[in-house]
Order: sequence, then C-alpha cells, then structure tokens
Amino acid sequence: MKKFLEALKNIWKIEELRGRIGLTLGLLLVYRVGAQVVLPGIDSVQLSELANRTDGGGLLGILNAFTGGAFANASIFALGIMPYISASIVVQLMGIAVPYLQKLQKEGESGRRTINQITRWLTIAICVVQAPAYLYGLGALGVPDSAFLLGKGPTFIITSVIILVTGTIFAMWLGEKITDKGIGNGISLLITVGIIATMPLSFVQEFVSRVTENNGGLIMILVELVIWIVVNALCILLVLAVRQIPVQYARRTAAGGYAKNQGSARQYIPLKLNASGVMPIIFAQAIMFAPAYLGQIIGDNAVGQWMQASFSDIFGLWYNVLFGLLIVVFTYFYTAITVPTNKMADDLKRNGGFIPGIRPGGETADFLDRVMSHITFPGSLFLAAIAVLPAVAYQVLGLQQGWALFYGGTSLLIMVGVAIDTIQQVNAYLLNRHYDGLMTTGKNRRG
Repeated sequence: MKKFLEALKNIWKIEELRGRIGLTLGLLLVYRVGAQVVLPGIDSVQLSELANRTDGGGLLGILNAFTGGAFANASIFALGIMPYISASIVVQLMGIAVPYLQKLQKEGESGRRTINQITRWLTIAICVVQAPAYLYGLGALGVPDSAFLLGKGPTFIITSVIILVTGTIFAMWLGEKITDKGIGNGISLLITVGIIATMPLSFVQEFVSRVTENNGGLIMILVELVIWIVVNALCILLVLAVRQIPVQYARRTAAGGYAKNQGSARQYIPLKLNASGVMPIIFAQAIMFAPAYLGQIIGDNAVGQWMQASFSDIFGLWYNVLFGLLIVVFTYFYTAITVPTNKMADDLKRNGGFIPGIRPGGETADFLDRVMSHITFPGSLFLAAIAVLPAVAYQVLGLQQGWALFYGGTSLLIMVGVAIDTIQQVNAYLLNRHYDGLMTTGKNRRG
C-alpha cells in the first residue's frame, strides 16, 4: 500500500501526466452529465417503465449498461458510442475484402486518417437509422404517449434525430480527444465509465436482497465478493497471457551483410492467448437476436414458442449453449483476420530474423499459424466460459440479474482490458521519468 501511495505521489509530480489525467477526468465528467440530460419534449417523470424494462439484465439491460443509463433516460446520449463501435467493426471487416481499404491500410498515417474519416461518416449513417428506431420504439418499451409533450409529429422526430446523432458524434469527439490529449483509449474509457456507473446500484440491489429478505445475509455477500475478485483475476490472466516465440536476428557487418558467426540477438514474438479481445462476444451477442426473431416469424407453433422462450432469456440454458459455441467460432474467425502470420513471416525474413529450427518464409508462416491455432482453442474456451459466467452466477448463486452481469461477459472483459491499458500508459510515463511504475516495486530510480 505504501508503494502504491508513493506511485500516486510520483504521478502528481509529472506535470504533463497530471494534466492528461485531469483532462481525461473532465471529459468523462462531461459525458456522464450528458447521459442525464433528457431529450427535449419528453417528460422524464414518465420514464419509469422504460427504466424498469432495462433494470436488472436482459438484452435491453446490456444496451443500457453500455450507454451508462443514457438509454433508459431517453438522454441526448441515448445511442451512446455503440454506433461508432459498429462502424469501426464494419470498416475493419470490409478491409479484408475491399482493395481500396487494403491500400489505405498500407499507406501509414495518411491512410489511417482516411479510414477514420470513412468510419465517422459511416457512424452518422448508422445513427440516422438507429435514432428514429429508438424514438418510435419508446412506446413499445412502456413510455406512454403523454410523456411526449410535443407529440410524435415530424417536428419532434426530426429535431430528436438531429440531437441523438449530434450526441453520438460529440461522444465520439470526446473519446478521440481523450486518446490524443488524455490518458488511455478514449472510446473504451467512455464505455467503461458507462458500465461502472451502473455497478453501485446493482450491488446495492443485491445487498438489500440478501440482507432484508434473509437470503444468505452478509456471509453470502462476502462469498460473492470473493468469487467476483477471483473472476477478475482470471480475466486479467486471459488478457495478459501470451505465448512467446523465440526469434533470432543475425548481426549486420559494417559492409551491410550478415555475420552469422559473430553471435545474434534473441527476441520474442508475443502471440496473445486471446488475440481477438471482446470482439467474438460482441459478434455473438449481435447474432443472438436472430433465433428469438426467427421464432416470431415461425409463429405460435411448438417450435416457434420454444425458440422465443429459449433464446429471449440471456440467463437461459439454450441461449448460453449457443452463445458459447458462437464465441468459439468467432474467436477463430477474428483471430484469423487480425493476426497476419504471413506478413509476420515476411517481415522477419526481410529484417534477417528467423525462428530457431524453422526455415524463413512459408515454413515460418505455417509454424506461426499452427501455434496460433493451438493457443486459440483454449483461449476461445476460456473466453466462452467468462461470457456465460453471468448466467451461471444467476442460476447457481441466485444473484440479482444486474449484479450477475458483472461476473463476466463483455462488461467485465472491457473493464479489465481498459484498466490494464490505462495503467500501462501511466506506468510508461513514470518509467520514462525514472520513477517506479504502478506495476513495480522499489524506490524511485535516479539517473
């Protein structure tokens, strides 16, 4: 604890780092305040039914958690940052098949700026589609017509769509500013802050349920917290786990050739156990809307009713069985398109590097691909297990739905990943200024 407090003091001593952290906290505060501002023309007092629909789990609960409660508040940030995330995923997937985007990816910084601009325009297009759907869907979610003070006429719809689109673009701008001028990945931090905002209420509901209803009492709360800490530790291991592939680089001579007999420098290629991050869960969650919708299309027969009942409950058995299988499939798919083993092998050969015992070129690419396949399998199973853990916590431990969502899934993995990334950036600043980082121990470094 003493070392941690000393690290905090060191953070305060670095003016640039202090300014970046202050800017980050300020912009996050702006986002949280905006999440409480209700759309003009809607009576916030009559949104209780919408809050009840999104409170405590379900697909709507997940959407509400990702927007930090803005979805249930009918806020100007009701769409959150998710349209930008969707646009980024679409552009990334299109980069596999569209030659123009492939060319941009190879053009360095200028190409990246162009891709970012394409992503922004696609975000606006997605918002223009999602905003009217959200406004018209409020009635189906329990918001009475009397809550719309100006009615649902064209004037209200058009102005509200403009506000919702502007809110998402402003949130995207906040995220980019945090990334450029603050600390950590801005977009991920906005999502994380939204998720964390719903955690205290979920825990209070669980605490009240256990204590007041004589449902286990404080002992059960303590057991839940211990299990939650263990799950967090497992998520950290999943995020940080790597398979190091040894690589040797032949030293160059003064004439520019390679001196094979003068020794070589050994390095490592870190292949992550979970190279796909949370993307398989996001893909699988998007597809899990389909079975229940297909059940509605089939009709009221036995099959249709079973599909609607089984795949509408995110804590149900069949939902999580299919969910886990999809995560395993998408983990392999996303890893295959994001880990370019052929390019890695070509770069090694071009720079005079080689894996001991493996010939440069095609044999190296095959070896890396084989290793990735071997480590992706346990990684995908681990990821699937983390994703379905909230259902296990709800069914076995009897947790409240809202609190159970923090025992795994996308929410927990995002929080852990963002926390690690932010701490590593702060750590880099401290080490560059000759201070011990948050992840190390010892006295201040001098020199």
